[in-house]
Amino acid sequence: MRRPFALLAGALLAGACALPASAADGDQGFTIKDPRITESSGLAASRQHPGIYWTHNDSDDGPYLYAVDSATGKTVATVTLRGIGSPRDVEAISMGPGNQLYVGDIGDNFHGRWPYVWIYRLPEPKTLKDQTITATQYVVKYSDGPRDAESLVVDPKTGRAYIIDKNEDGGHLYEGPAELSSSGTNIFRPVAGVDLWATDAAISPNGRQLAVRGYLGGIYYDWNGGKIERKGRLDVPLQGQGESVTYSVDGTKLLYGSEGAESSVRALDAPKGSTDASAAKSPSGGGGSDSGDGAGSGGNVGMGAVVVALGAAALFGVRRMRRKGDGA
Repeated sequence: MRRPFALLAGALLAGACALPASAADGDQGFTIKDPRITESSGLAASRQHPGIYWTHNDSDDGPYLYAVDSATGKTVATVTLRGIGSPRDVEAISMGPGNQLYVGDIGDNFHGRWPYVWIYRLPEPKTLKDQTITATQYVVKYSDGPRDAESLVVDPKTGRAYIIDKNEDGGHLYEGPAELSSSGTNIFRPVAGVDLWATDAAISPNGRQLAVRGYLGGIYYDWNGGKIERKGRLDVPLQGQGESVTYSVDGTKLLYGSEGAESSVRALDAPKGSTDASAAKSPSGGGGSDSGDGAGSGGNVGMGAVVVALGAAALFGVRRMRRKGDGA
């Protein structure tokens, strides 16, 4: 999806709010250098290759995944997916048990244009090099009708897949079957409300915490095997088109990505509970106490009137572009 207004606002926000990450920072944040990656819409931390993050464009690209080295921001491997047909709107990527990558071709800007969407599964390559890998394709339908979604998570313990739909007034967590079937339709059913206009989500590596981000805020939940319980807000960095989030492989950081050429990935401490050795008090910058605010207000912005105005402008531009639906 091309969003000129949102990207322009993102450039202003980047100048006002963020210092560029040093390439040496690695999991402390980085900038994606690959000129092919202009619409990074998902992030997943590799467990086999420390410091490597998987990403993809969301449309108008092809069946490609990119392995980005967080120490340099450079792509060190490009994977071409074989056996899946032509992707439509790839919005999310998640790492499951056994180093299996799950890719969510689940976007639907027209909220019902596609009667079904797809999830692709493939083994993460043991060697980082350009290669073609056969993926398994799963047909997905929702029990209550088609919808737009940009968030796919996979339980790191059970391998069960979940989707969060994207709704400005708040969405729902949809649970897939215990095992996905490649020969039939996989029905996803709503199991809990999510108080955010969600653009991505991630489950902590220890399987205890769910982080959900939006354009201007975020919320974290106790995961409880999909029986989520809201715990607090995430201090999501202001980004022009905030589309992705993932935990670092050790669970101590949340990394937030955005669309655009040479887009930055910002790292903040994850809230307490995201690791098996969490400190007694929440690390700074990760999350705040939950004040019970409504959908879309999950982030602690607090950066002054100028930044708030820019954030509002970015949100207005995103809404306008989305409603026009000019890009599948």
